[in-house]
Formats: sequence, structure tokens, C-alpha cells
Amino acid sequence: MRRDPLPLCVYATVAALTWWLGPVAVAGFGALAFAGYLGAWRSGLRDSACKLRDVRLVLAYLATLTLAGAAGVAWRLLG
Repeated sequence: MRRDPLPLCVYATVAALTWWLGPVAVAGFGALAFAGYLGAWRSGLRDSACKLRDVRLVLAYLATLTLAGAAGVAWRLLG
């Protein structure tokens, strides 16, 4: 049986939305992922399948992405 390449479709869709929406998408996806990982951390998850492995590092990475996206939105709005 062949492996379903669904993750590739997901990556392409996220990339397209990010290209189309720019920093709004980065801030939104970052915040959504942060909330998901924070909930998983509170439920006991300590090791992630993410390349960073440690959930605390993943949370720091996602917080940085969210803040960078928010800064990009502010920069676009305020010029």
C-alpha cells in the first residue's frame, strides 16, 4: 500500500495562504499552533515530532513567529 502524501498537500495549502495573506497568516497560524502546543504541554506532552523536539522550544519558536507576524501586520497598517 502506498503512503498518502497528505502532509505535502497541507504544506502547499499553508504556503499558499501565507503567500496570499502575508503577515496576517503568519500571526494567525503561529497563534493557532501555539495554542495547540500549549494545550498539549499542559496535558503532559514533553517531546514533539517537530524538529525542535522539546515542546518548550517549539512554544518559543511559535511565539516568535506570532510576534513577527503581528509586527508585520502593524508595519503594513502603520506604514
